[in-house]
Amino acid sequence: MSVPQPPTVVLTDIEGTTSSIAFVKDVLFPYARANLPGFVEARREEPEIRRWLDAVALEIGQAHRDDRDEAAVQQLLAWIDEDRKHTALKAIQGQLWREGYALGEYKAHVYPDAVEALKRWKAAGHELYVYSSGSVEAQKLFFAHSDAGDLTPLFSGHFDTEIGPKRDVASYRHIAADIGVAPSHLLFLSDVVEELDAAREAGLRTVLVDRPQDYPVPREAAANGHRRVRDFSAIDPDAA
Repeated sequence: MSVPQPPTVVLTDIEGTTSSIAFVKDVLFPYARANLPGFVEARREEPEIRRWLDAVALEIGQAHRDDRDEAAVQQLLAWIDEDRKHTALKAIQGQLWREGYALGEYKAHVYPDAVEALKRWKAAGHELYVYSSGSVEAQKLFFAHSDAGDLTPLFSGHFDTEIGPKRDVASYRHIAADIGVAPSHLLFLSDVVEELDAAREAGLRTVLVDRPQDYPVPREAAANGHRRVRDFSAIDPDAA
């Protein structure tokens, strides 16, 4: 008698996958850039902010300057302009965005089809996890303050670049080990082919989310063998 397999575990990206690229690019990043200097000035002595400012100053060789905090802020702003996926920047942005959400400056965008599918998968017994270049703090804030309400109860856990870069095969092996499942029991959803390539090499199953709102030109030829969908309604985690 065969033993029924437990439901597939779903690991999802955020930007361009559950949510629009435009929200992050046009709302969150500009808010961070405009408010980061004042935020650091007000909260520089808080341990979690101090930790990352000192790390940035050390990395750029300014750890012993009297104006090291100003140098760190300028570097953080430059990284925002470059869209650099730096852990220190993501951590400070997460703290800053917390204030913005609390003040009601914005709500996070999540596609309705993603909301419906995530709720359906959760109800069917699938464990759901998030893996994004944004910090775990930023991810939790994002889903807690979404335009569909508080979605955090849907997720069993979150991963960011502290576990490893998203285009690194080892990152996906670490995630599978952390969750406690075989890589083949994980389904990774992303809009970035190179991330999916790394996940597939690690043994995960993959789906390319190719939303017309974010990618007006369909990427059939660029999917590199990954199953391609236009939204979450076309995904069955156990059949993907």
